[in-house]
Amino acid sequence: MKKILLPTDFSADAWNAAKYAISLFKEEECTFYVLNTYTPTIAHSRFMATSVVGKACEDVVKCNSEKGLKQFVERINNECYNANHKFEIISSFSLLVDEMKNIIETKNIDLVITGTKGASGLEEVFMGSNTVRMIRSIKNCPVLAIPCNFTFITPSEIAFATDFNRFYTNSELRPLLEMAKSFKAAIRIVHVQYEIKALTEVQQFNLNMLRKYLSEVEHYVHTVSELNSVSKTLEIFSNELGIHLLAMLNYQHSYMEKMTREPVVKRMVFHTQIPLLVIPELGMGTPPHSKRGKQEPVSNPPQ
Repeated sequence: MKKILLPTDFSADAWNAAKYAISLFKEEECTFYVLNTYTPTIAHSRFMATSVVGKACEDVVKCNSEKGLKQFVERINNECYNANHKFEIISSFSLLVDEMKNIIETKNIDLVITGTKGASGLEEVFMGSNTVRMIRSIKNCPVLAIPCNFTFITPSEIAFATDFNRFYTNSELRPLLEMAKSFKAAIRIVHVQYEIKALTEVQQFNLNMLRKYLSEVEHYVHTVSELNSVSKTLEIFSNELGIHLLAMLNYQHSYMEKMTREPVVKRMVFHTQIPLLVIPELGMGTPPHSKRGKQEPVSNPPQ
């Protein structure tokens, strides 16, 4: 049974992400852990001890959190009932990312699915700050970010962005491969280059190994010139090829890291238009947390 973590703040974006998750895994048995965290502001009063006011404030926010979670799951069951799915609610007085990391570890979560949207004006980013914080902080579980207002489409075209500078392991590619197999999707490996040039020996080796790992699914390799920024280039690529889901591995100097650190002026025109699957770096021979105890043999790239 697949275990999915659904963080929610009861917003329209969170609801849209939940609907996407339910549609994505409608044929699979899943347990969805629906999480809401709260950190109440401590009020002060001249007529009441601070500890008393603080406790009263926390009780109110806790009650609202628990009530909101129950209503959220009731709405799911009313509008999207699926006998394959069960839901557990978690209300926690904690910071969101801290609690998510704890749940991922204790519940052996397979995937986090979250809603996202950018800010506005000069502070525009390609994803909301909470989502970026999740991606940067969660090191042992894939995160699937669903744009606000995105309507579920069966992902038959998946783009995997890479520069081939890093060797990928079976464990890291497993979420991508499972997704492609589940939906009989084609994987389009996309390499963004500042200027088009031949691959180095190491890059060619990593490409060959990647194609070997993906040999069980339909896949293609695309090399494209960078247009203004990596994020803009991938946006245009995804639009032109009708991509339903964009996947990236998150590691130092990766496309994912570059996109979260691009200058504001470059990313202002970029909006998250399609779901983004961010796969954490697991390292050579390191299995995902939910697969512990079963090590995989891996090949080493040439020195």
